[in-house]
Amino acid sequence: MLFLISIFLLTAVLVVPVFRRLQLGSVLGYIAAGMLIGPWGLGLIPEAQGTLHFAEIGVVLLLFLVGLELEPSRLWALRRLVCGLGGAQVLLCGLALAASAYVLGLARGPAIVVGFGLAMSSTAIVLAWLGERAQLGEAAGRQTFAILLFQDLAVIPLIALLPLLSPDTGDAGIGWVPAAKGIAAIAAVVIGSRLLIRPALKLVARYGGREIFTAAALLVVIGAALIVDAIGLSMSLGAFLAGVLLADSEFRHELEADVEPFKGMLMGLFFMAVGMSANLMLLEAKLLAVLGAALGILAVKLICIYTIARIERIRNHDAQRIAVWLAQGGEFAFVVFTAALGDGILSAETTQFLVLAVTVSMLLAPFMFVAHERLLRSWLERRRMPEFDAIDGPGNPVIIAGYGRYGQIVSRVLRMAGIPFTAIELDYQQVDFVRTYGNKVYYGDASRLELLESARARDAKLFVLAIDDVEASLKTAALVRKHFPNLPILARARNRVHLYRLRDLDIDAIERETFLSSLETARAALEVAGMEASQAQRAVDIFRKHDLKLVEQQYAVRQDEQQLIQSAAQAAVQLQELFEADVKAIAREKRSSERRPDGRGRL
Repeated sequence: MLFLISIFLLTAVLVVPVFRRLQLGSVLGYIAAGMLIGPWGLGLIPEAQGTLHFAEIGVVLLLFLVGLELEPSRLWALRRLVCGLGGAQVLLCGLALAASAYVLGLARGPAIVVGFGLAMSSTAIVLAWLGERAQLGEAAGRQTFAILLFQDLAVIPLIALLPLLSPDTGDAGIGWVPAAKGIAAIAAVVIGSRLLIRPALKLVARYGGREIFTAAALLVVIGAALIVDAIGLSMSLGAFLAGVLLADSEFRHELEADVEPFKGMLMGLFFMAVGMSANLMLLEAKLLAVLGAALGILAVKLICIYTIARIERIRNHDAQRIAVWLAQGGEFAFVVFTAALGDGILSAETTQFLVLAVTVSMLLAPFMFVAHERLLRSWLERRRMPEFDAIDGPGNPVIIAGYGRYGQIVSRVLRMAGIPFTAIELDYQQVDFVRTYGNKVYYGDASRLELLESARARDAKLFVLAIDDVEASLKTAALVRKHFPNLPILARARNRVHLYRLRDLDIDAIERETFLSSLETARAALEVAGMEASQAQRAVDIFRKHDLKLVEQQYAVRQDEQQLIQSAAQAAVQLQELFEADVKAIAREKRSSERRPDGRGRL
């Protein structure tokens, strides 16, 4: 066993960094490593199924961690996406693929099983890819996750219907037994998480050590997975439910920290097992047929998912991403086809061919992800409107350059106060997006002199520089300062370095974009920690004045790193002294008020 483990570790260490260096992602690196050492590669690992079954725990842990990020209230908020977008995806893709299978010669029952089995996508590959690039929190990532969650749920009725499609349908009611068991298993996970797991974790946290709590965390995940696996459903669904139900518990962050290392290793092992299970001999014998089937799966799902996304009014590039991310076959197809083989719906030859086609589509998925991202990025960079919007009219007193999250807030306040403004944004997709909500914004580059002249910048009273990109912000600021020297500029800075560079352009009215909101959060944190509201406000005011003074001091020595470091250290000491002096002053004021004999204090 140690020899086999060393093979897995050595191959991963050698192959995965190469793929990441080539910007192909670690998922594809693990799959390639598995193909290299598998039974149809170098043959260092003679059998793949055992590894695949064991490594599925990695997918289970992944879904548990995803569940921990979704409190029940947030999951309920996703219900429209899950049921609407996810349901439409499974239904349309399933029917389209079933029709294709029927046209290619399968009978009606087997075609339905094949269609809906192929409609499922690879949860492991997609979530690993999105997590690696921090895209789960984006709109397209959330929509993709909602579809994957519905696919997990759809496995229950799909497996329940298999006996009804069997050639031997003597007992038509038997197909609903798995569904009833599935509901019972889900109920057991929900009740157990609420009534048993939390009290048990409290006892372990109180009387056990760190390693025992880690063992308890793994037991929670594997136990929930085994409950649903015992009745033939997805282990990852049980783990996901357990994660959701523990998402609002006091143990959420500790559970996440304990499970994360195991998840990473086992997910890598899972992808290696997928690569090992690719039957390269059968692929060689039926290369064109398998490739044709895999490409057909990808093409049908791409078209269907993109169509659904556009009907749901998802932005074009996000719809493309969702379609590409979900086009491949998934692990659930293996489960569905194996169960259909056992029920006599599919033949052994058809099942083996379909499993290989799904595997090839999973192998192609990371290549598709990388290729599409590069093409999309290139397309977005090169695509431009034929010409910038024409800005007509007498002009407005305020010009806002940059209409992202920062500029929009400024514009809403101005609109509320009845002050007209001209908003300019370079990102045409952002322009299209905000226009759907009725906002007036011009597409154009604020660093172009002719555009600012058409916006009547010479007659304006204020120029609000709210551009997110630092270099574009500086370029625009330099242009305005050169050609419209009398036009006041209010600038947004992403950080201190950006602020210093704007100051070099003689711009004094600058706000760091997160400074004030961070101070407000700090004030609230002091109050929650037990400090009186007035004292918390005084502490924040002290910090604000001190930090603004520090910015001025550091601006003078910004080119000298050693002096910057020294000034930062001195400022930290001075700030502490100021706070301690203020605390003493407050104490003196309280004692003084308590001695007043005028009725406002005690004698």
